[in-house]
Amino acid sequence: MTAPPSTSPFAFGDLQGCHTPFRRLLSQLPSHDTVPLWFAGDLINRGPDSLATLRDVAALGSRAQVVLGNHDLHLLAVSAGIRRLKGGDTLADVLAAPDAAELLEWLRHRPFAHFENGMLMVHAGVLPQWDVTLALELADELQRALRGPRWREALTDLYGNDPRHWTPDLKRADRLRVAFNAFTRIRFCTPDGSMEFASNGGPQSAPPGHVPWFEAPARRTSDVTLVFGHWAALGLMLRERLIALDSGCVWGQRLSAVRLDQNPSDRVVMQVECDGCGALAE
Repeated sequence: MTAPPSTSPFAFGDLQGCHTPFRRLLSQLPSHDTVPLWFAGDLINRGPDSLATLRDVAALGSRAQVVLGNHDLHLLAVSAGIRRLKGGDTLADVLAAPDAAELLEWLRHRPFAHFENGMLMVHAGVLPQWDVTLALELADELQRALRGPRWREALTDLYGNDPRHWTPDLKRADRLRVAFNAFTRIRFCTPDGSMEFASNGGPQSAPPGHVPWFEAPARRTSDVTLVFGHWAALGLMLRERLIALDSGCVWGQRLSAVRLDQNPSDRVVMQVECDGCGALAE
């Protein structure tokens, strides 16, 4: 008797507007028209077709679990007049689209973290002092700020590098900024969780006194599986309780999707080449 197909979700790395590889990879997934899909943020920007990519993911409805990445938030900030388009941005088609308001409203209501079946998905990372409960509390605070009527003011306050270190007594604005930066920007931190934002190379390029955030000692989320993107120089990385998904599609490498079976030995990796999806600028 044939076993029924797995209903475990497939999680995608950063799409960044690489619509053609996304459609190709999606069509190759087992039960591709019904399987739940997770997206680790950065749906858009730098790739050639941000608008079609955003439309397709939004059209998936409840099948798609999407967390916000730094490029998604950059689009919201540009639309709100908080930030300006950069030279390498490929967001003009989204901003000029007849359904721009609807797409931006959908994007603004995506979460910063998603937790299900012992797996926590964020775009970039979490700080070592946070357990899952605290991470979800902070994500909820950010989500409520971004979904509220004063979301433009809230988003303006979230940009900035300081403070770089978590303490429980942070005032609200600082508390949210630290959470915002951890969820959407972190790569390296000191062993006690002070974030560094200048370095974007692989783990071997860690600044002195810093480690990849997931290797910080005594990280309190080590009891769950972390699923994340953001770090193209890290590439696809599978450990028992760690799944890094950004394999550099927008830099002409590969787009990856991983089936999130709770048993690591049952995970399935699917990939497609991303020739022709080169970013305009770093």
